[in-house]
Amino acid sequence: MEINEGDDDEFGFSRNYFLAKELGGSAKKSTRKLSDIDLVDEQELRTAVANIEPKHEKEIEELMSSYKTMYPRWVFEIRCGFGLLMYGFGSKKALIEDFASTALTEYSVFVINGYLHSINMKQVLIALAELVWDQLRTKRKNPSGNLSRGQQPFNSRSMDDLLAFLDEPLAEENDGFICIVVHNIDGPGLRDSETQQILARLASCSRIRIVASIDHVNAPLLWDKKMVHTQFNWCWYHVPTFAAYKVEGMFFPLILANGNTGQSAKTAALVLLSLTPNAQSVFRVLAEYQLSHPDEEGMPVENLYTTCRERFLASSQVTLNSHLTEFKDHELVKTRRHSDGQDCLYIPLTAEALEKLLLEIS
Repeated sequence: MEINEGDDDEFGFSRNYFLAKELGGSAKKSTRKLSDIDLVDEQELRTAVANIEPKHEKEIEELMSSYKTMYPRWVFEIRCGFGLLMYGFGSKKALIEDFASTALTEYSVFVINGYLHSINMKQVLIALAELVWDQLRTKRKNPSGNLSRGQQPFNSRSMDDLLAFLDEPLAEENDGFICIVVHNIDGPGLRDSETQQILARLASCSRIRIVASIDHVNAPLLWDKKMVHTQFNWCWYHVPTFAAYKVEGMFFPLILANGNTGQSAKTAALVLLSLTPNAQSVFRVLAEYQLSHPDEEGMPVENLYTTCRERFLASSQVTLNSHLTEFKDHELVKTRRHSDGQDCLYIPLTAEALEKLLLEIS
């Protein structure tokens, strides 16, 4: 049987391949490790990144101006019941916030930062329900701040009850709606199936409209056909901004950098500054106690409640618990059992980082 030249070449290639693999296996392996890499300080690396000179500023400015001409169209689509979904290269945070602050001044705007690593959807629904209740009370000229007789407080209601309240039909045309801005609806704190189902149900409520952004290439896989076309009812807009993900990136560690206490304090400060002043004051009470009692395992919950009542920061245990839930969701505060059996609260930061954090939020 004849063997042509092509078969000889193929055989020679295969033989050389296996010979190379055999020799490579017997060779001395490298002793280098990932830990041997000299990583720079994280804050130093972030400072260097922040100082990179922007390019094509004129073109980007013209691009942003072209988006602003679309604001009236976006408002019209929101009023018609559609949701807006922004995608494209670059952070959309500044663009969406500019749209909300200039074109949605007639409506209440509620912001969800999906780039945070943990978000409590129950607290989001409670806050939205309270906002709707305040609007109804104001428009119907009801000076009483209490819920109507027989109505259950929002913080003791189930998720289904809260969604049902938000989905009640508008009694009057001028009752309006709440526009929810979701930065990174595909973010780590919102990416699970259960949370997306809740967001979809929320988007379909009569009193709610959603403006959101996505950045992950596989974000559309989070939704099925019903969620996209019936519940979210998305209008997709390709709006590349070429802006740096400065705020969104603060919550992700840089691969080529070592973390430090200063960076931990700065990240925690960004989370705290997004909370209410009252919540920040409660956190300060806990931080000051931890700094003044470094040898203790934490601050007992009862002691924190007593101190907050004396300083008029929490009128009830329920109010304090809502703050603590928010702290725990953002991993700002943790709980551990004291030797006498009671639960104690502590902040998982060093004393140095905690002092820097208090300076950051002052």
